Amino acid sequence: MGHQVIIFDFSLIRGLWETRVKKNKERQRKEKERLEKSSLEKIKQEWNFILECRKKGIPQSKYLKNGFVDTDEKILDTYGKTQLQKRHALSREANKKRNKFIFQLSGEQWMEFPDSLKEQIYLKEWHVYNTLIQTIPAYIALFQDLRVLELSKNQINYLPVEIGCLKNLKVLNVSFNNLKSVPPELGDCESLEKLDLSGNMEITELPFELSNLKQVTVVDVSANKFHSIPICVLRMSNLQWLDISSNNLKDLPEDIDRLDQLQTLLLQKNKLTYLPRALVNMPKLSLLVVSGDDLVEIPTAVCESTTGLKFISLKDSPVETIVCEDTEEIIESEREREQFEKEFMKAYIEDLKERDSTPSYTTKVLLSLQL
Repeated sequence: MGHQVIIFDFSLIRGLWETRVKKNKERQRKEKERLEKSSLEKIKQEWNFILECRKKGIPQSKYLKNGFVDTDEKILDTYGKTQLQKRHALSREANKKRNKFIFQLSGEQWMEFPDSLKEQIYLKEWHVYNTLIQTIPAYIALFQDLRVLELSKNQINYLPVEIGCLKNLKVLNVSFNNLKSVPPELGDCESLEKLDLSGNMEITELPFELSNLKQVTVVDVSANKFHSIPICVLRMSNLQWLDISSNNLKDLPEDIDRLDQLQTLLLQKNKLTYLPRALVNMPKLSLLVVSGDDLVEIPTAVCESTTGLKFISLKDSPVETIVCEDTEEIIESEREREQFEKEFMKAYIEDLKERDSTPSYTTKVLLSLQL
């Protein structure tokens, strides 16, 4: 018997397979249509739509009509745009109302406050900077709602005693002016939380009456001529930030640990030769910055990494004294340098807060600017 050879017609097999594929796709299409028309799928779609509406804060009355959910996507788009416009309008209105209580002034064309200011005693904030104004008017006593008094970088040469009438004042910034002293009446501003007297170059002491400022958390008296930390500052029981850098400090008080809420202490650019052990007893102190060139005695515990304290010793590079006949030019140049260094230290400290560890010392680069 010979071999039997079976010959297939491949065109018939392909046709049979294509028919089965078509039938399978048809069954899938019908199943999809059935699901889309089924109550379960419709409920799922409506519920997802309701959730989206709730996220956008769309009220039920917009998508629920006669007990049925209207899933028209236009509802989401239209209401979303409307709400955004409303929020922008409310924000503009809020800013308009807020600005109504804020007085702003800047520019060297101003040598005194405008006369119209005395009629706006409802103001809550003054922001005056980069002017040639030398005096603060006595009628400031009428501004009983004043919360913020920002008067930096002007030519103010004294604070009026009437400033003590501002019982609601929380922020006083008179940095980089020409102040030589501070009136005792400032101690009557018992709501004060931030006091900035930096960059005046000539302040040597603060009145004892400032001991009454128990709400103060920030004091900045850098770039002046203090020989010691004022007693009144040591009595500010809520103080958290003290910047007394760029002064003439030769030592720190042995009872500095009475500032038990202090977190940041900036002492660089002074004449300190040692640091008291009392610093170790300040539980919340987390950042201490000094200039290390003259220091010969530092408590070991201050430098230990086991404590939570970040101890930074800046190594100052020598600065050549510039001989100049114009004394005012020297002072102005010194002010500009202090302002620059203040901005530098601010950025540096912000960076330090984000680090887990700090270097044992930092070399400070001297930048010279030739005009």
